[in-house]
Amino acid sequence: MTKKVANGFISALILLAVWCLPSEARQITDMAGRRVEVPDVIRKVYGTSPPATYMVYAIDQGMVAGLNSPLNRSEKRYLNPRMQKLPVIGGWFGQGRTANLETLLQVRPDIVLVWLRQQMSAVNEKAEQAMKPLGIPMVHIVIDSLSDYPAAFCFLGELFNQQDRARALGLYAEQALEDAAAVRAAIPDADRVSVYYAEGADGLSTECHTSVHAELIPLCGGENVHRCIENNIYGMQKLSMEQVLRYDPQVIVFHEPLFCERLATDSKWKNISAVRNGRVYRIPRTPFNWFDRPPSFMRLLGLKWMANHLYPSAYPIDLVAETQCFYQLFLNVTLDEAAARRLLYP
Repeated sequence: MTKKVANGFISALILLAVWCLPSEARQITDMAGRRVEVPDVIRKVYGTSPPATYMVYAIDQGMVAGLNSPLNRSEKRYLNPRMQKLPVIGGWFGQGRTANLETLLQVRPDIVLVWLRQQMSAVNEKAEQAMKPLGIPMVHIVIDSLSDYPAAFCFLGELFNQQDRARALGLYAEQALEDAAAVRAAIPDADRVSVYYAEGADGLSTECHTSVHAELIPLCGGENVHRCIENNIYGMQKLSMEQVLRYDPQVIVFHEPLFCERLATDSKWKNISAVRNGRVYRIPRTPFNWFDRPPSFMRLLGLKWMANHLYPSAYPIDLVAETQCFYQLFLNVTLDEAAARRLLYP
């Protein structure tokens, strides 16, 4: 064993000894039904994936103990400057990602928050096996679907003793889901808008109609043209141009800037109804994607954005004002009208 490795091992043992010191604790039941002993007062939380980390941030920006990945430029602009100083711990999300356990030991969070995603049981199991020796309480939350968010906010409010804050966020989530349900109910089946979610620079990747990555489409009454069963948990199903032409969607949504160039240069896209009728919309993605990847609380605003674009008559919301309201509530960011418009129409 080298001197550097030995020193690191000793440091880890010291940190573990500190964690094992007696402290005030309480028993809670997490969203997986597991009994977990957690500190009576929780001050620092590490989320094993971006959706979990962002949930913590929405409730209390000061509780985030570390990042899952480095912040990009837009995130730095709209997130608390404190976030830029946090260590990048990594996490268990995406393909082949893991956390840096040495950095996690140095950070010493009070709890680890795990997104208990049913389709990623193997990933969750790996995370648990890796972190179990560290002795950090692991708390599971369920946010598989956007409809889980009201309950998840309520649960975290109790866990963090931030009930009032979490209640405000949960009520917003409930109202957004109720509004979307009202739009769905108001649209006859024959009038539902067909939607293609164009992913990648060429726009020829997409998601199955059952995928969490595209759940905003059915939630607000749209019809995802790609009907299929997912063959993996990561999505991004490859299509041919001929298949998209056969689908002939009424609306296309996308977030990859290079896809704009493809629309302008590839004449085949001009034969699709959505392009001919000017119903191609770029998904806002600041500070996090409003639609997908990662599937965060930003989708609550994305749901309103989507419903308004699909059915402007049935849902004539002022998206500029709504964006200002959302950013103030969830991110503590004040936007003027011009800034809100830049976010909405990138």
